[in-house]
Amino acid sequence: MLDSGFDLVKFLMFLLGGLSFFLFGLDMMSQNLKKAAGDELRRLLSGISQNRFKGFLSGGAVTTVLQSSSATTVMLVGFVQAGLMTFSSTLPIILGANIGATVTTQLIAFKILDYSLFFVVAGFVIRFFSGNEAVKIWGEALIGFGLLFYGMELMGFAVEPLQELPELKFILESLSNPYTGVAAGLVITAVIQSSNALTGILMVLAAHGLIEFYHAVPVVLGSNIGTCVTAVIAGAGSGRNAKRVALSHLLFKIFGVMLILPLLGFFIDFVLFSGKYLGMGIERQIANAHTFFNIFLGIFFLPFTKQFAGFIEKILPDIPVPDEEKILFLSYLDDTKIVAADVAVYLSRKEIARMASTIKEMIIIAAMPFSGKYQNEIDRRFPGRSFEEGLKLREKEIDFLEKKISDYLFQVARENVSKEEQQRIYCMISIVKDLESIGDLIERNFLNLLSKKKALDIDFSEEGREELEIYHSKAVSQISLLREAFDEKDLSKAAKIMTKERKYLDLELQYRVRHLERIVCKREESIETHEVHMELMNILNQVIVYTSNIAKAFVSSP
Repeated sequence: MLDSGFDLVKFLMFLLGGLSFFLFGLDMMSQNLKKAAGDELRRLLSGISQNRFKGFLSGGAVTTVLQSSSATTVMLVGFVQAGLMTFSSTLPIILGANIGATVTTQLIAFKILDYSLFFVVAGFVIRFFSGNEAVKIWGEALIGFGLLFYGMELMGFAVEPLQELPELKFILESLSNPYTGVAAGLVITAVIQSSNALTGILMVLAAHGLIEFYHAVPVVLGSNIGTCVTAVIAGAGSGRNAKRVALSHLLFKIFGVMLILPLLGFFIDFVLFSGKYLGMGIERQIANAHTFFNIFLGIFFLPFTKQFAGFIEKILPDIPVPDEEKILFLSYLDDTKIVAADVAVYLSRKEIARMASTIKEMIIIAAMPFSGKYQNEIDRRFPGRSFEEGLKLREKEIDFLEKKISDYLFQVARENVSKEEQQRIYCMISIVKDLESIGDLIERNFLNLLSKKKALDIDFSEEGREELEIYHSKAVSQISLLREAFDEKDLSKAAKIMTKERKYLDLELQYRVRHLERIVCKREESIETHEVHMELMNILNQVIVYTSNIAKAFVSSP
C-alpha cells in the first residue's frame, strides 16, 4: 500500500507536467536550431562523399542540432530515394547521428536547474524585443532550452517524496537484472519516443538516490533501441531504401547492446573511470554511459559499413518493378516525414529538376517526326511503344509530379515556417504549375500538328527545316539550363536563360520574316507547309517564354 501521506494526484501532475515541459522544450529548441542552421543541415548531409569518416562527423554535427537520430534518418531516406546518395553512404552518417543525439543529455548533466527560468526570461526578452527574424529564432531556442530544464526540475519535485516508498524501491531493485533494465528502457522510450527524455528521468531519479548507476546503465542501453521505433514506424509504409535505413538504425543498436551486455561490468567500470576526468556526479556518469555506448557503436561498426549495407540488402533485396512504373507514379517526397522546411524545399527543387528533365525529353522526341533524319517511330525509353505513346506517358508523369510536389509544398507551408520560407514555397508551387503547362502545351499541340504534317504530300523547304531545327535546339538549350539551375541552385544559369530569351525572340522574328519571304517568292514547300511551320515555331517560342518566366520567378524568390 502507498504511504498515507503520499499525494498521487500531485505526484502525477508534477511528473507528467515536468515530462511535458521537457519534451516541449526539447522540440522547441530543436525546431528553432534547425531554422537557424538553414541550408547548412542539408549541405552537411547531401554533399557527403563516399568518405566514411566525413559522413560520420557530418551525421554527428547535424544531429547535434536536430537532437533526434530518427529525424536525421528521415532526411537520409529522402536523399537516398532522390538518388543524391547511396544507401551504403548513409550508414556512417547514422553512426555519427547516434552520437550527436546524446549532446542534450550532456547538457542536462550540468547542474543548472535553478537557472532554468532565467533562460526562459532571456529568450522571451530576445524574442519580444528583437525586430530581426534570425535573432528571434535564437530567442525561441533559448526558451526551449530553459523549458527543458524547468521540466526536469518539476520531475525532481515529483520524485522527491518517493524516497521512502517501499513499492518504488522494489520496482527499481528489479532493474538489477540487466535484461529487465534493457526491456524497461526499450518499452518506455518506445512510448515517449525520446531516449533523451528517459535519460533525463534517470538522472532525476539518481540525483534523489532512487536508482543506482549500475541499474541505470541497462535502462540507458534499452532506451537506445527504443528510440529506433519512430524510424521503424516511419519506414514501414515507405520504399525499400526507407526500410533499409530504418532497419540499419535499429540493428546497429540491437547488435551494440548484444555486444555490451556480456561486458557490462567492464563498460560500467570504464564509465566510472572516465568520470575521474569528465565529472564524478551520477548525472554526468549516466550521460557519459549514453554517449560512450554510441561512440563504441561508431568505432566498432564504422570500418564495416559497406559489408553491413550488403547484409541489409540481403535481408531487404530490391523488388523488380516494371520500367513504366519506375518512371511513372514515383516521387521521393513524403509529406508525412517533413523534418525541416529548408530540407523539404531542397528535395522539392530536385523533383522540379526531374520535371524539367522530362520536359526536355518531350521537346526532343516531339520534334523528331518533323525531322527529315527521323526514321523510327519507336520510343527508346519505352521499348515497344510508339513515340506518340511515349509522349503521352511523359505528360502523365509531369501531371503526377505537379500534383505531388504541389501537395508536398502546401503541407510544408502549413508547418511552422517563416514568411520568407512561405514566399519561397509559393514561388516554387507557381513554377511547378508553369512546368506542367509546358508539358500540356507540347503533348497537345505536337500530336495535333503531326496529323496535319502526315496529311501533306510535301516536306518543309531546306531553309525552313534548318531554321526549325536551330530554333528547336534553342528551346532544348533553355530547358537544359533550367534543369541545371534547379538541380544545382545556380542563379547565374537562371539569369542566363533570361538574357538569352530576348536574343531568341529576335531570332524567331527573323525566321518568321524569312519564311514569309519564301511564300511571297512562291516557294511551293513553304506555301504547303505554312500552317505547320508557323505553329511549330509558335510552340517553340512559347516554350522559350515559359522557361524565361520560370527563371525570373526562381531568381526573384527569397
